[in-house]
Amino acid sequence: MKWYTKYLQVYNQKYDRQKQESIIDDIHTKIQRLQSDSPIATISVIAYNEESTLLACLWSLSEMQCRYPIEIIGINNNSTDRTAEIFHLTGVRCYTELTPGCGHARQCGLTNAKGKYHINIDSDTMYPPRYTETMINALEREGTIAVSSLWSYLPSKGYPKVALFFYELFRDIFLYLQSFKRPELSVRGAFFAYSTKDAQQIGIRTDIIRGEDGTLALALKKTGRIKLICNRKARAVTDYGVLETEGGIINSFKNRIIKAFKNIPGLFTAKKRYEDSEDNLLPKNKR
Repeated sequence: MKWYTKYLQVYNQKYDRQKQESIIDDIHTKIQRLQSDSPIATISVIAYNEESTLLACLWSLSEMQCRYPIEIIGINNNSTDRTAEIFHLTGVRCYTELTPGCGHARQCGLTNAKGKYHINIDSDTMYPPRYTETMINALEREGTIAVSSLWSYLPSKGYPKVALFFYELFRDIFLYLQSFKRPELSVRGAFFAYSTKDAQQIGIRTDIIRGEDGTLALALKKTGRIKLICNRKARAVTDYGVLETEGGIINSFKNRIIKAFKNIPGLFTAKKRYEDSEDNLLPKNKR
């Protein structure tokens, strides 16, 4: 049985407080045991209208096995559903960020982080028991300023295991090779952890639609190493997101291959600056 199997009973399911009461109580009890007043790492869970997946995410975090003191906080990005209620009932201290957008939500988490390290968490994702400990272990190594990890997709009828296996294999190999010279391009916000103090000094961009994680990584790269963790202990599981927006696994695979061939020269050279594309700027920031 996969580590995440039991969480699927509430993943992408309609939130029902009465039916899920025992699970909510269990999560609350376990999260309270994990919370520390002097954490070495802050885990911030960002959520916008995620009542159908948030419970599974928090359930997975509540059962983490970590030898380091941690705190778990929630960032409610002005949700209109029952996201805030789930944070409250599970005992997760929640901050409300009124301005929509991942950049604003992550900045809110970073601003309120007490830990030496800040670990980004997305509420539509489930994390394995040793995820946090593995990320912190890597961050504790001298010269490391940030770490990122890999992820898998849940198999389904539309995305069979074999197709997902080869898709993820190709993607992982490319991200790994890319991480040597351009680690900022291999970073994904849901699987990213870094020095809180350094990131607070830099700040997270809130004027772009996507790429705030890579932009932060690029800035952090000036002060230390960014490591891609390939250990399965740090491999989270999520649904399809980008695969669906790109028209399914076949189209996404084609896009990845084309992009990979175009970016082959970049595997061997570092880059210090990237130009913003007009279509990625939020309206008020377009020139």
